[in-house]
Amino acid sequence: MASSEMSDVKSRIHHYLISRTNFLEVKDKMNEDQLRIFVDQAITTLAQESKLIISLEDRTTVIRELVSAITSLGPIRPLVEDPSISEIMINGAKSIYIQRNGRIEKTSVQFADNAALVHTIHKILASSGSSRRVDESSPYVDFSMTDGSRVNVLLPPLSLNGPIVTIRKFSRDLTTVDELVERHSLNRQMADFLIASIKAKLNIVFCGSTGSGKTTLLNVLSSHIPEHERIITIEDTAELRLMQEHVVSLQAKAPNIEGKGEVTIRDLFINSLRMRPDRIIIGEVRGSEILDLIQSISSGHSGALAIVHADSPEECFNRMITMMLMSGIRLSGEQIQQQIATSIDLIVYVELFLDGIRRVVNVTDLRFDKNTKYIALEDIFTFKQEGVENGKVLGSWVMTPKEPSCYHKFQKRNISLPDFITTK
Repeated sequence: MASSEMSDVKSRIHHYLISRTNFLEVKDKMNEDQLRIFVDQAITTLAQESKLIISLEDRTTVIRELVSAITSLGPIRPLVEDPSISEIMINGAKSIYIQRNGRIEKTSVQFADNAALVHTIHKILASSGSSRRVDESSPYVDFSMTDGSRVNVLLPPLSLNGPIVTIRKFSRDLTTVDELVERHSLNRQMADFLIASIKAKLNIVFCGSTGSGKTTLLNVLSSHIPEHERIITIEDTAELRLMQEHVVSLQAKAPNIEGKGEVTIRDLFINSLRMRPDRIIIGEVRGSEILDLIQSISSGHSGALAIVHADSPEECFNRMITMMLMSGIRLSGEQIQQQIATSIDLIVYVELFLDGIRRVVNVTDLRFDKNTKYIALEDIFTFKQEGVENGKVLGSWVMTPKEPSCYHKFQKRNISLPDFITTK
């Protein structure tokens, strides 16, 4: 059975279990064997009712994956299934914290001991379908669960608190820009401008600290990339979930136990240029791959989207300069600044505020004057915080309706800028 057909079958079986059986009521009371029997009977009934044809091999695969997803989580399953929780932090068997609405709190959930926690870690890793491993010889790992949630594991002796697990849950409820506007992550004018920027194939870097919502914003905005374009995503750990059909997802590979076989983000990026990309999206730029990104943009590969960890647009620009210098390129600091400024069109800075709302704080135009060689970071939109009242951050977005330096790219692709942006 083709992967798309298999995915449809899984979806139908899952929907049947939820809507037509008492699966949600009984799943917590069953052991693994009982769950297998329950799911098998449900598949048989569904197949008879809808004349669904499923082979014994595919049936076994579906049962194994469904049951594994339920049983592999152990005592933290209620936390993983709780949609209000965005992050789970396990600091050893007896200390488990969560992040809910931007605030961290300790839970009463515990594992029996560290051995039980390690057992659960291995079950989660096995059910994820990842080829990665974690043990004493390789005591840390990053991987994604089947629902897209990102997991980081760190084992003793690197940790003195016991096994450390951090699960950043994949948000399924944010899929459109309108939803971001409703949640006050940005206003309508910013949304319209960013959508137009995506369609005009601007080169955009999203920045912010850990958990600020960079990837979510990139995911949502990427839905406005035209369907006819070939998109290649490059990540260290798979987090991007694009809605288009023509998406090629690449993931870096860690070295094996002998220290061989490593494939880096930079290796994948260089290879992706030979894959006829219309768009290249890098999940996170950390090192020398920035050099290849900038050079590819200079050679005509426009429309690149990337994420950089930084606490402001200025810091993002400085980090890109530092990464370029670390690549060993023989250019002066001034020449590197000019290369970045002529390649990157916008820097979008996202921040998690005290009230738990992730807001787009800056949409910054990276300007470069070829005549004077002057580089400037000028905000098109800025969030101005005015105070805090009853735990709610007060403020508003201020706009500078100045023509962006990349206006010619909108003209080139016949993309109309929103009316509130002044053009010459």
